[in-house]
Amino acid sequence: MSAQLVTELTILVLAAFVGFEVISKVPTLLHTPLMSGTNAIHGIVIVGAIIVMGTPHPGLLMRILSFIAVVLASANVVGGFVVTDRMLEMFKKRPDEPQ
Repeated sequence: MSAQLVTELTILVLAAFVGFEVISKVPTLLHTPLMSGTNAIHGIVIVGAIIVMGTPHPGLLMRILSFIAVVLASANVVGGFVVTDRMLEMFKKRPDEPQ
């Protein structure tokens, strides 16, 4: 194992741990803005994956991984917007029911 691989794996594990700890401490009131921020980040992931797919000869593995990244990030963005829309619906004033 090279030193660069160990460093990258360490950063990945630390980022996952810190991300989990930060997200688990978010109060319910802040979930909608946090979801909007996550959607923006996944939009950037989609653009990066499309750029990788468009390079002249990235190799088959890179094409497969970038395609999977586009699909998963797209699903996450769409799902995030659906959840955000549902959460915002809860704050709208309901019309009075006729009696």
